[in-house]
Amino acid sequence: MSTHLVWDWNGTLFHDIDAVIEATNASFAELGLPPITLDRYRELYCVPVPRFYERLIGRLPSDAEWEVMDATFHRYYWALADNCRLAEGAADLLATRRAAGLTQSLCSLAPHEQLVPIVASHGITEHFVRVDGRTGNSAAGKAAQMVRHLESLGPLDPREVVVIGDALDDAAAAAHVGAHAVLYTGGSHSRAALESAGVPVVDSLAEAVEQAERIVS
Repeated sequence: MSTHLVWDWNGTLFHDIDAVIEATNASFAELGLPPITLDRYRELYCVPVPRFYERLIGRLPSDAEWEVMDATFHRYYWALADNCRLAEGAADLLATRRAAGLTQSLCSLAPHEQLVPIVASHGITEHFVRVDGRTGNSAAGKAAQMVRHLESLGPLDPREVVVIGDALDDAAAAAHVGAHAVLYTGGSHSRAALESAGVPVVDSLAEAVEQAERIVS
């Protein structure tokens, strides 16, 4: 059996958690909310994102508050993203798998029109058979997008697919299509939160690939 990897972008291949925290705190400041630490963020983060804010402030943001927070977050995030780098070892792992004739793709909830150029700017587009970002509303999570992503890849046994991501939503999306998942601790969730998904949890992308191959074989 040949393992196909579906990579997540933010918090997985792309080490942007510091930018996320800074942009989140900028959005909080717009509403007079206190800043959040990385540990607190990882403890509470969930999808859909308004529910995450509910956990933080004790209630769902109003529509007006959400518009302000969302716009502020993205304004700061995309300015900061230019200084973010790939996760440690990511480029070499992708290149090695492609050289070995193994397939991999990228499925992200980042907006497609912004995802494609930022992936290209890091010189890794050629390693993927397909790159899919979000084209609609991300509120429902990644499950529906994962269905479309795998369908677009053609005949593919989901039992030979492993989703590598940093969020519980990645594991849920994998389960939704009958694929496997490995979760990485370098992004949005604490290890304890990730372990609640009941899938392998790792501290490096190299370990993630090793686990993926082990699961399928």
